[in-house]
Amino acid sequence: MTLISKKVSEFLKNNNFMLVSAESCTGGWVAKTMTDLPGSSHVFERGFVTYSNQAKREMLGVLSKTLDKFGAVSEQVVAEMTEGALKHSPADVAVAISGIAGPQGGTKQKPVGTVCFAWQLRGKPARVETRLFSGDRDSIRAQSVDYCLNGILEKINGQDVK
Repeated sequence: MTLISKKVSEFLKNNNFMLVSAESCTGGWVAKTMTDLPGSSHVFERGFVTYSNQAKREMLGVLSKTLDKFGAVSEQVVAEMTEGALKHSPADVAVAISGIAGPQGGTKQKPVGTVCFAWQLRGKPARVETRLFSGDRDSIRAQSVDYCLNGILEKINGQDVK
């Protein structure tokens, strides 16, 4: 993931952007990946690890009614996670991840490997997506981090960033 994190870092630096992450199933892996790079303090502002619903509500302002209606692994929740991350930080770009990495916790509607993502540029609506990854817990989490970072370049770069 070093190559993609370098590309993301360059994109953020070139646009004078700071990144904030809001992570659930990845447990801070996006933050770790971005801060593994020298000079990351110029592009990474902070990360929220909100594994529980309570943390999502308290730290990011995710609404209880959203969690109750759609569940923690939903596009609606990750959109509220990026909104809350931007509200609680001076960052310009927010990413959020919530999913079921397994091996337990899946349902017929949301099997193990279901991961929801959101990417948001301050002042713009969140872009959301749900993916289904395969593999074991570590593999699902690693694929999620990689997909999230690639999404910054694909979902944010195409917006009017200047």
